[in-house]
Amino acid sequence: MTTNAMTTNAMTTNAADRPTRLLAVYCPDWPVIALERPAELPVAVLRANRIVAAGHAARAQGVLPGLRRREAQARCPQLELHDYDPSRDARVFEKVLIAMEQIAPQLEITTPGRCAVPTIGPSRLHGGDRALAKVVLGRVNIALNELTVPTSGGARSTRAAAPGCVGVGIADGPRCAALAAEESVARTSGRKPLVIPPGASAEFLASLPVGWLDPDPASPLTATLVRLGLRTIGRFAALPPSDVLDRFGPQGLALHQVATGCESRQPVLANPPTDLSVLAEPDPPLERVDQAAFLVKVLAEEFLGQLAARALIADRVLVMVATADGEVLERSWRHEGELTPSAVAQRVRWQLDGWLASGRVPGGVIRIELHPQEVRSAEGVQLGLWGDHAVVRDRAVRGVARVQALVGADAVTVPEWQGGRTPAEQYRLVPFDLADPDHRPDPTDRPWPGQIPPPYPSVVWSPSKSAQVLDANGGLVGVGGRGRITAGPATCRIEHGPNSVVRSWAGPWCADERWWDPVRHRRRARLQVVLEPDGMAHLLMLEDGRWWVEASYQ
Repeated sequence: MTTNAMTTNAMTTNAADRPTRLLAVYCPDWPVIALERPAELPVAVLRANRIVAAGHAARAQGVLPGLRRREAQARCPQLELHDYDPSRDARVFEKVLIAMEQIAPQLEITTPGRCAVPTIGPSRLHGGDRALAKVVLGRVNIALNELTVPTSGGARSTRAAAPGCVGVGIADGPRCAALAAEESVARTSGRKPLVIPPGASAEFLASLPVGWLDPDPASPLTATLVRLGLRTIGRFAALPPSDVLDRFGPQGLALHQVATGCESRQPVLANPPTDLSVLAEPDPPLERVDQAAFLVKVLAEEFLGQLAARALIADRVLVMVATADGEVLERSWRHEGELTPSAVAQRVRWQLDGWLASGRVPGGVIRIELHPQEVRSAEGVQLGLWGDHAVVRDRAVRGVARVQALVGADAVTVPEWQGGRTPAEQYRLVPFDLADPDHRPDPTDRPWPGQIPPPYPSVVWSPSKSAQVLDANGGLVGVGGRGRITAGPATCRIEHGPNSVVRSWAGPWCADERWWDPVRHRRRARLQVVLEPDGMAHLLMLEDGRWWVEASYQ
């Protein structure tokens, strides 16, 4: 395996003075469509115990993004839940991209389910923006209709996508085009594309909520605008740009340019600069994504290292691969914010997985290239008076990325809160790439009846250890139907160990879980006990007349 940087003296820039016309495609709830489950089934995708996407049948029964697992299941007991998997989403979305690239080759992907393409050439070919939008809408719907699910007999049938699950919009600039695609879904359920005339972007955006400007729904800037009374994009656009820059800084000015229909960062239509590009030539050729994990991580480090040496940040990256049979494939990926080595490597793996799954890489990959298509100056970091937690977090992320490069992406996991009553249920381990460091919910702000109070145990036993809890008369301690303990615990024996005296205890905490499901219905009661003579504390669980040690406090 060899890596090297390609150099050249030529630099290309985007010389267009006016905003670029773009066509955006938006597939709402794409994580559900990517599951390729029947459209008539109520299906939802879960992340950190929250619904992030829900299918048409699930939404009809009140299951919406943002709901907790328990509330979603209460609204729809037959709800089919799946874990969030961005790799699967990107792999299936490649089928839609293949259909689109036959119309417009310069595709730009933001996330799986969202993409855009400049209209300057395709519109002339198809007779204008409206004609192009109709052609793209038809092609994407055909690609979605071909997403099928396996039947019991092994054949594949039944549409995986519901009607009206795609929106197409054309406007000036990438953000306005994306909002036009979203509005086409809201206004016409995806039956008609929404085309904003040139120069009319500000008029189209004026009545929309100001929070729609920023792709990050938790952006503190848009929350500040709402508190100041600037609730619509039109009111924000009416402010003088100099005042916006003074009050909200470069980020606020960038959003103000979007609001006025003058987005400053436009897609580059010329050939990308190559003096900052990097390539890798694996030997032997790569035929599986897991073989490329280490290679793409090293390549991403080198790629961003060259940009950092020139104080630049890449907003758009072109991924190119050469196959053993001489074919060259390429895709552009856009990222809102600063790209990290882990984010670049993740997108390269997604793209390789999509190409390999679609059978477009016969014989394997012999070369991988990364080209910066859109760069900007890196903004300086102004540290706070008492330090900056973001800087510390970025250093930790870079350190974890180096560990991933050594041991593999799936070998480095972090705990992610998903809700529950016990420590074994509240957290799960997920790969670091799938974790969201900016989304750390507080476990104490969720209503979980029967939840064990803090402090939480440090050791969770899997599987649980059997135990025997007896009262002073030698009888088995139980918990009645009203949640009252039959007698105070006097001794406790864990597995085949000796009987230990219970010095103190607390509880019980009772839980009647999944009462609506006759298969998974469980009734459990828990106790906290401190044993003598070692002073060890344990979390005990009673279920079906048997005691178990779920966790220990050390």
